[in-house]
Amino acid sequence: MTMIVPRSHRSLLDPFMSDPFDSFFNMPAPQATPNLMRTDIKEDEKGYEIVIDLPGFDKENVTAELNEGVLKVSAKTSTETEDKTGTYLRRERFTGQCSRQFYVGEDIEEGDIKAKFDNGTLQISVPKKIEQPKLEEPRTISIEG
Repeated sequence: MTMIVPRSHRSLLDPFMSDPFDSFFNMPAPQATPNLMRTDIKEDEKGYEIVIDLPGFDKENVTAELNEGVLKVSAKTSTETEDKTGTYLRRERFTGQCSRQFYVGEDIEEGDIKAKFDNGTLQISVPKKIEQPKLEEPRTISIEG
């Protein structure tokens, strides 16, 4: 008995031989930038280290702001070059803006946070605030006599 392995009904050349507009109308809805702003967050005894990948973004187009304990990192990019020699069949490079938000605590101030952008990677250091123990006021106990 011989085993017959079923072939895929699609050929490797199918994408090239079909009408380009067929795939346009059957495309799934775009996802909310799944590959942008990939983030790693590391904790140690001193604070948090947030590392965000921003390939293709310029430092001038990346902002970080703190508002009511929420750190918001935003980045934007656009293509300003026009290529009049041909027509794009597909463009996968991101243009537009994206952002992420992180709750860092309301006791953190802008001056406490350090940020560095190097080679398409944004590194943000957020220190942990050590709460100072509140000293209790002495309470007097009434003594009956």
